[in-house]
Amino acid sequence: MIAQTLIAEVLDTQNEFWLQKDTSVPREKSAAIKVYAGFASIITGIRRCGKSTLLRQLLSTVSGNTIFLNFEDPRLTGFERDDFRRLDLELKNRKTKNLFFDEIQMLDNWELYVRQKLDEGFNVIVTGSNATLLSKEMGTKLTGRHLSGELFPFSFSEYLKFNKKRNSEKALLAYLKDGGFPEFLKLKNPQILQQLLDDILLRDIAVRYAVRDVGSLRKLAVYLVSHIGKPISATKLKDTLNIKATSTVLEYFSYMEDAYLVQFVSKFSYSLQVQIRNPKKVYAIDLGLFTHNSITFSDENGRRLENLVYLHYRRQGKEITYFSEKKECDFIISEKGKVKSAVQVCYEITQDNLQREIDGLMEALRFLKLKKGSIITLKQSDVYHVDGKEIELIPVSQLLLELT
Repeated sequence: MIAQTLIAEVLDTQNEFWLQKDTSVPREKSAAIKVYAGFASIITGIRRCGKSTLLRQLLSTVSGNTIFLNFEDPRLTGFERDDFRRLDLELKNRKTKNLFFDEIQMLDNWELYVRQKLDEGFNVIVTGSNATLLSKEMGTKLTGRHLSGELFPFSFSEYLKFNKKRNSEKALLAYLKDGGFPEFLKLKNPQILQQLLDDILLRDIAVRYAVRDVGSLRKLAVYLVSHIGKPISATKLKDTLNIKATSTVLEYFSYMEDAYLVQFVSKFSYSLQVQIRNPKKVYAIDLGLFTHNSITFSDENGRRLENLVYLHYRRQGKEITYFSEKKECDFIISEKGKVKSAVQVCYEITQDNLQREIDGLMEALRFLKLKKGSIITLKQSDVYHVDGKEIELIPVSQLLLELT
């Protein structure tokens, strides 16, 4: 139970700090978020990617008084169902119309409270760092009453604006290394991203899912972050990391993906069973996490670029798989179950690797009956015509910034 005066104090201090947040770099996601009466807007994303700042930017899109409340505030520890009644008194006293809630999914019965507020005519926007904990309740109590979206660390375009840089090879290489977490880009202290990894593992996974073997969880997380762009086998990792059961490894995979630490890509197949039994490729949600938490000892520019291209399509909400038969192609991009394109990624095309990259792409194009494919490179442009197929080399900055 939380005292009425403490709830008032939390609201006052949080909103004073929130209103001071720097909104100088408008997030691209803000244009896609609309507040509709009777619908809760749900925004999920990894910790520290800028969700509360995004809410600050949305303040100008609503009319009437607004309250921001982050339920992870230590002062709200022990918040119970009856405390929602005390919160209601504060909303009434402040004549609030708009509710911006961060991490409310930590509370029991949060979805019932949100539904009640919608029925009472409030505008509600909810942000959280765990996709499943939000979606599970949305599917039962908020069916048909919510609009969902995801927020990621800065895109390359946002990175350029944040750092006041122009598009250049130097800026792109810096982005490939630093990633897009706002706080890290501001301070450039690697401990920020190292602490972020620990916070995710402890607060978003270990505490929420009662994981006791935090040591094995962390070893697995570091392994996955270190092996971006590579196929991952839960059975092999069980033995490598000395984890008791394959099912435990798969559970950890699920927890990390729900917390947006890493993401997994299945092999392309029209058969769901084939997708399930084949290894999945793993990608980090941000390249800064790879730089400052991996156990690799080389630049890994090729895998960085591949991860970057993955994140580009992930931000767009595309369905992403990889192709692997006799040859391999990095990404098959689909929309609503229909294949749209085949994409290969190569940091630099040379005479030594050109044929290999083309062969993998060509096998995918033939299999999928596509006429055109792309090879994303750091900075090369070219067009090849092979057996009636067109293969275009595209500099990654052109893809990221959608230049023509």
